[in-house]
Amino acid sequence: MRVEGSLVRTVLTIFVVAVAGGACSDGEAGLAPGVGDDPGTGTRTLVVEGAIVASPLRFNTAASRDFETGFSLRVSRNNRPVATGTVTITSATGKVPLTYELGHWTGSAESYDEVYVLDVASGADRVDSVRIEGPDVHVFSEPPAGATVPSNVPLLLKWRRTVEADAAAVRTETTDWIAIPDEGSYSLPGGALKDDGNRVVLHTLRLARTNRLVPAGAAQGSSLSVTIENRLNVSTEPVPPL
Repeated sequence: MRVEGSLVRTVLTIFVVAVAGGACSDGEAGLAPGVGDDPGTGTRTLVVEGAIVASPLRFNTAASRDFETGFSLRVSRNNRPVATGTVTITSATGKVPLTYELGHWTGSAESYDEVYVLDVASGADRVDSVRIEGPDVHVFSEPPAGATVPSNVPLLLKWRRTVEADAAAVRTETTDWIAIPDEGSYSLPGGALKDDGNRVVLHTLRLARTNRLVPAGAAQGSSLSVTIENRLNVSTEPVPPL
């Protein structure tokens, strides 16, 4: 009888561990890259306009830990800002409660987790479980980091990414953001990098890629986006006087 009792206890222990492990893996799977979007639910009474932006801490980094991600959301009801309630962003790193200041709910998190879930509650009004999958991390492959390039001819940019994003844009210090397709390459127009006579000039190339989603449980005019940016330093060649 003692052997049978021990066997029952062992089987029960294995069953409990397996159930707990399965529940954990399901939760992790819901926040893992590749899970896809979910527009969520809600009362359709709140207008939510949100932007999640990941900025690199190192040039041309491929590691998600080398980014800092900022959250900024505007929530309104009947054309008036909603300043009370709770707004949270959940990712694989954990849950971040946002704070209200000067018309925006804001917060930040270390690293870039790619998949984020938004929840908003203010009184009886709610927006629940809006999951958006952002673009994967991209890196520049051309030109090489630190390369010296001409300033007066087009410059070919190439980048590696796994999945095409909804939108992309490129920028230099002397140009505004230029909207481009996320095709993995783009020819930057000649003159986009300004020279300075016979002096070598350092420039930063910036490439941002964005995915967007319309939350189903929010009011008309709502949107949520995730943008990841990477940067690359190059130099322009000296241009001797004629």
